[in-house]
Amino acid sequence: MKQLLLILSIILSVSLFPPAQAAAKRVYLDITSAETRKIQFAIPRFQNSASASDAKLDRGLADTLAKALVFHGIIDVLPNQQVAASTNGDWARLGADYGVVGRYSVNKDQLNMEVRLFDAAEDKMLMGKAYKGPLDEKDLMLYKFTDAVINELTGTPGLATTQIGFITQPADKREREVFISDILGRKTRQITRHRNLVVSPRFSPDGVNMAYTSYHSGNQNLYITDLRQSKTTRVISRRKGMNLAPAWSPDGQSMVVTLSFKGNPDLYLINRRGEILRQLTKRTGINVSPSFSPDGRHIVFVSDRSGKPQLYMMELVSGNTQRLTFEGVENAEPSWSPVENLVVYSSLRGGIYHLCTIDPFNIGSSTQITSDQTHHETPSWSPDGNQIIFAKRDGRDHKVYGIMKNGLYQRMLFSLPGSQTYPRWAVKPY
Repeated sequence: MKQLLLILSIILSVSLFPPAQAAAKRVYLDITSAETRKIQFAIPRFQNSASASDAKLDRGLADTLAKALVFHGIIDVLPNQQVAASTNGDWARLGADYGVVGRYSVNKDQLNMEVRLFDAAEDKMLMGKAYKGPLDEKDLMLYKFTDAVINELTGTPGLATTQIGFITQPADKREREVFISDILGRKTRQITRHRNLVVSPRFSPDGVNMAYTSYHSGNQNLYITDLRQSKTTRVISRRKGMNLAPAWSPDGQSMVVTLSFKGNPDLYLINRRGEILRQLTKRTGINVSPSFSPDGRHIVFVSDRSGKPQLYMMELVSGNTQRLTFEGVENAEPSWSPVENLVVYSSLRGGIYHLCTIDPFNIGSSTQITSDQTHHETPSWSPDGNQIIFAKRDGRDHKVYGIMKNGLYQRMLFSLPGSQTYPRWAVKPY
């Protein structure tokens, strides 16, 4: 397994032309402008360069790349039948802005793949990458190319190689466990096996560790699991009462958690060993769901000190606190963008939990970004700050949905057995 990880960590990602040539022509597109016409891509099936064609693999590689690109909300892919027999020179006529040519060969379950991005109007190659690794890691190779394409077009790396964590509850069972998945739900991995109630998973900023609260010992204890192959787990707080909802600081060295060992659920700053550094709130209602600002100087959290759950912001050095939300019956589950001063949260309006965003330094700037009549809960930002994932009521169950931060392109990310809640998004270290 260590050898496989080493292979994956050094998968070839070789530019097929000098970097300076690409930089000279690069014009970045705005990934937040999804309300305008989407970028059109032509992606013919991949070609086997070493032996007879494998129709299933040819089309499967192209389809996976297409889904990973479309995931980003700014790209559409022309239908298969339009581009099946096309060449570079046909793409502009078909309405494509860009096209992709993929070639591969397989030798004893080892895959060699070469993928190139073309400007359709100029019939000019913009970027090429080559990858080598186990055949069962073909999705990872395509995800890497996807992220390179998004970076080429926007100046920001894509999201295809990120990871999504969530809680899954099997049908007709009380137990809930932590799982992680790729963006398309192709590869899922179970992290906890507590056979009990597990809640509030939170990735460390580097994506290496997952903190969560588990009830399996009879108390709400706080744990950290290393997500790498060792998967070691250690308890960091088992104080009497609540040990809940850890928020990692941007540097990953401390967390803000809710503890109730003194009687009232208050926020505390702790280090990675679980030692209390400072008590942040003192008997001012129930205080939960903290989230750090990108610079680590502030947190946003939920408190019912005014009678109903509302969002508050605290400056950590001074402890100065101010209320942020005044609309909606209840406001909860805030998540601060990792790249800007924008908080997404769940707001009870007209009997429905909707997603809203607010600039915490501009009170009164709340914007509702969902409108369909079902509940939208526990939002979490993408690492690039352009998308939000959340748990949406889908019949009897909840499923993981995504939406652009401007409220467009809402869709289910993947459909897995049971109910999925508390989704979280993070980079994935390779």
